[in-house]
Amino acid sequence: MKFVIYPAVENDRLELIREAAGSMQVVNAADEETASNEVVDANAFFGKITPGILQRAQNLSWVQSPTASLEHYLFEELIKHPCRLSNMRGLYSDVIADHVMGFVLCIARNLHLYLRQQWQAKWEPIGGESARATFFSGPGNVTAIDRKHRHLSDCTLGVVGVGCIGAEICRRASAFGMKVLGIDPVCRDVPGVVAEVWQPRRLPDLLAQSDFVVIAAPQTPETDKLFSGEQFQQMQNSAWLINIGRGVIVDLAELTAALQAGQIAGAALDVFEVEPLPSDHPLWNMQNVILTPHIAAASPRIAERHTETLLENIRRFVAGEDPVTLVDKRRWF
Repeated sequence: MKFVIYPAVENDRLELIREAAGSMQVVNAADEETASNEVVDANAFFGKITPGILQRAQNLSWVQSPTASLEHYLFEELIKHPCRLSNMRGLYSDVIADHVMGFVLCIARNLHLYLRQQWQAKWEPIGGESARATFFSGPGNVTAIDRKHRHLSDCTLGVVGVGCIGAEICRRASAFGMKVLGIDPVCRDVPGVVAEVWQPRRLPDLLAQSDFVVIAAPQTPETDKLFSGEQFQQMQNSAWLINIGRGVIVDLAELTAALQAGQIAGAALDVFEVEPLPSDHPLWNMQNVILTPHIAAASPRIAERHTETLLENIRRFVAGEDPVTLVDKRRWF
């Protein structure tokens, strides 16, 4: 058997790959021409496969994508090809779930607003200093300050896309005492957290009931601009939208309009329909918006997980088994 890698990987990683491959020949192609020549009789491929490379393959039965998302990887010939395709899902679940809960905590406790006030050396609780309980009265009554700070166990978090990442977000939110809802076309439950994950047709129900709506879905033909004006109207006007899935899932212009009109309370975004977000975009100057530059998956742990997933899938291929991260090419996940 023969395994082609393109672009070439560094020597330390190559040694691990060769060890996992056993007697299978490993070709570390330095350029596309070499990859195209070597793929003719190859059984497996890792890296950037192009229509030209795939056209030359005669025995290819497995392709390993270097990424979890597939919207930039798939093309029609690859979808129709009989080879199995695996991706790199499962690397980021805890990391991105932590980022989501960072957003949630920031929103609930107004930390994004207090940080702005800190830059101004401004001492004032959200809700107004005049509402603060005195030492003599004590916290016997709910104040305007109290009402401006959310109690997480009174809140509902709805997750759109309950795959590896979405399920971990559900578990994190549940640990904070939140009620958790989820929709997904495949997953039907998150054990111990969500007894019934709804079908996508129930998105309006999830939107109507959630204080925080988290998009953790992949980009597919079905999720392109899944969130536009209609969905923002279905959300509570006190709810926040959080997107760590893919930017094209949210119509950026309609989200901006919904925020400006007060249809929803705010948005926390790590991904955008246009990246980088233009410096003159209105979202930059909205106090009810939190923006991070597509870094929710950043962690020093990801590279080692990436390598281990690749090695495990190589071992399984040599043993005649399916990869652990097998995908449905036609569904993009």
